[in-house]
Amino acid sequence: MKHRLIITVVTILLGASVACAQKFLYDVDFVLNFDNREINHSYEPSGTIFGFRLTPSIGVGLADSLGGTHRLMAGVSYIQPCGADWRHVTVTPTAFYHYTYRGFQMHMGFVPYLELPEALPDYLRSDSLAFAYPNIQGALFQYHSRWGYVMALCDWRGMMSHDTREAFRIVGGGKFSYDWLTAGGFAQMNHLSHNADTITGVCDDIVLNPLVGFTVGQYTPLDSLSLQLGYLGGLQRDRKYGGSWWTNGFVAEFYLGWKWIGFRNSLYVGQDQMPLYATYGQLLNQGDPRFRAELYNRTDLFFYIVRRSFVTCYAGWSLLLTDHGTISNQQQIVCRFSLDGLLRNPSKKKIRTLSWR
Repeated sequence: MKHRLIITVVTILLGASVACAQKFLYDVDFVLNFDNREINHSYEPSGTIFGFRLTPSIGVGLADSLGGTHRLMAGVSYIQPCGADWRHVTVTPTAFYHYTYRGFQMHMGFVPYLELPEALPDYLRSDSLAFAYPNIQGALFQYHSRWGYVMALCDWRGMMSHDTREAFRIVGGGKFSYDWLTAGGFAQMNHLSHNADTITGVCDDIVLNPLVGFTVGQYTPLDSLSLQLGYLGGLQRDRKYGGSWWTNGFVAEFYLGWKWIGFRNSLYVGQDQMPLYATYGQLLNQGDPRFRAELYNRTDLFFYIVRRSFVTCYAGWSLLLTDHGTISNQQQIVCRFSLDGLLRNPSKKKIRTLSWR
């Protein structure tokens, strides 16, 4: 049955491409992720995430008489853990419609998170979930100009059924840049509801994060030099048991890049941003569970082995400090290949840092 569906989709896309005499599109995205976590605190367990994700897709593209462009893409994300067999493979669909007109973009369907202008911050999307769940299930809207961008997405990650709870979140964000000054931020409304039979109750997770910063790499011998500061506040509520928790904190991120070397330090100081994590875990909270700490500092040092528009490969080491007074560390090797990046910009270096997410 699955084979027939795939053949049908391919036939429709090929037929539409021929009938409209427009472009036949294709893309392949590959990510190899090795992440060894030697953890010395209670917020998450130690372990190793090692596997690859292969996402082939095909589609059709055309331009309309008003200057807009349209893409219809379909494919799959195939995730294979290393050291495992076929029984541990995860295959999820990728299928979306994309419309572009004068800076405005609309995506509808199962849309790769890679379509975002930059990765969501760690408190909204942890690196482990970013690898295992690559798609927005719903819609993504964006507007880009020379001053920056704004975006909004709806990710409907849980369907109400006998086995699963209804879950979705709406995330908005943007960034404005003028010379060396940047301003923007992110906001989220996250919702976890009941299932069809056995589970009742509704949980809410609201986050607000305004940011300001500066980027002055262009005035130095470095490729990149930036500092970003922001307030991180939230409201979590469990309507079933009548509990509400207001959370407040501050975040700071310093980044330095020169040629093939990168350094980043991220600091959070404040209250537990995920007070319901012990009860609901990642069913509700999609971010890094280390933001449950009142003090969390992460220092990343990474070295690019290859850095181009179509392939990014780096080795990294992370030092993690939490309010328990404990120090943990991670070692990473990440490689991402994008056929679309090769076709569009074969010689241009990748601008976004750690952009496989």
